[in-house]
Amino acid sequence: MSQEVIRLIDITRHFQVGTEIVRALQSITLTINNNEFVALMGPSGSGKSTLMNLLGCLDTPTSGEYYLNSKDVSKLGDNELAEIRNHEIGFIFQTFNLLPRSTALENVTLPLIYAGFNKVDRIDRAEEVLGHVQLSDRMNHKPNELSGGQRQRVAIARALVNKPSILLADEPTGNLDSKTSLEIMELLEEIHEAGNTIIVVTHEEDIAHRAHRIIRLIDGKIASDEVNTPVKTTTIK
Repeated sequence: MSQEVIRLIDITRHFQVGTEIVRALQSITLTINNNEFVALMGPSGSGKSTLMNLLGCLDTPTSGEYYLNSKDVSKLGDNELAEIRNHEIGFIFQTFNLLPRSTALENVTLPLIYAGFNKVDRIDRAEEVLGHVQLSDRMNHKPNELSGGQRQRVAIARALVNKPSILLADEPTGNLDSKTSLEIMELLEEIHEAGNTIIVVTHEEDIAHRAHRIIRLIDGKIASDEVNTPVKTTTIK
């Protein structure tokens, strides 16, 4: 039986904009198990970005419960949420979010500084994950010396460096050409096969159909939640 990683129970998230209440999420109940590969989809205004922020502990719900690895994180304060984010969740962003004046190695070691690792252990672990994403020969390069695909690989290595329970990828191929997008999705599939739980937020159907489960949101509600047979499209080398 698969271990449960995420459980949302009757989650709502409302925002006040002027005199209007925006109901971004309405009664979301959802379970994600260890080593699932999930695509989260929806049009603009569907609530997928709000749900991503909640799953990533970047925000807290208006009501409802969120259990992450059996711990109720829905009512934690900012410092406790920061601790959860640093240890349990690896983030991959569309815009890479790399420090421009730091090398690939320095960017990847950053989460380990916050986690309290000493310098030797930080470098050893960062070199290890950069090797996993085929960037051993680019460790001392800065972001402006790397291609878009290489920058996203650095971002993926940074997300993996703390051995998180979940990888949360927000439009990870949004700034990449089609060939590089496929290479990044192949890398995410390899990471999934190695045991990670992956949640990809995307508006691209071809990217979503590489996941094993597709959850679609409309108007802050889950419109469908379906098992998917992944489409395997390999890149032309």
